[in-house]
Amino acid sequence: MAGLFISFEGIEGCGKTTQIRLLEDFLKLRSHDTVLTREPGGTRLGDQIRKILLSVENRGMFPVAELFLYAAARNQHVEEVIRPALKDGKIVLCDRFADATTAYQGAARRISGDFLEQVHKMAAGGLKPDLTILMDLPAEVGLKRAWERNEREKITGKEDRFEQEAIEFHERVREGYLMIARNEPSRVKVVDATEPADSVRQRVVQEIMKIVK
Repeated sequence: MAGLFISFEGIEGCGKTTQIRLLEDFLKLRSHDTVLTREPGGTRLGDQIRKILLSVENRGMFPVAELFLYAAARNQHVEEVIRPALKDGKIVLCDRFADATTAYQGAARRISGDFLEQVHKMAAGGLKPDLTILMDLPAEVGLKRAWERNEREKITGKEDRFEQEAIEFHERVREGYLMIARNEPSRVKVVDATEPADSVRQRVVQEIMKIVK
């Protein structure tokens, strides 16, 4: 039996990582076999690439170089983790996937959509999630949350290259995500991430239970 592929997306500080972990707990309590993973990352190679991509030491990275690093991490991730888990009938929960590339490198970095599609086909064979939860909130709210989180976790200045982008960058990312949702409403479900965490969790569960048997 084929598994299910569910991704969580959103701008910095939207709360997707918290919600995907809550969903994992919810599904495990109901005896579903789940795999929780993330991008960039999810594999040894992917985690090494993640450090390069998020480090503020690499602020001079060019957009296409950034795109190819994400693609390399994604190819390893898909072949090593995601496809085998789906083949085994598991529910894969992924913290970001190809929609993030469309929003960040496409809408925000302004790389052509046709080029992005070609890269995704090479990296992941065009694989798409069965369901995507888009955690949406204003860019300024998300950035404030992200900065506060980085202070708490003491990662400021180490892995916050994207948080240091101008607010206009994050607004373009958000609009990129919302454009994806408008184009694919059957797959991408928008959740108001300004709501309290428990309300967000309930909405996420409602969407998940529509496809999880």
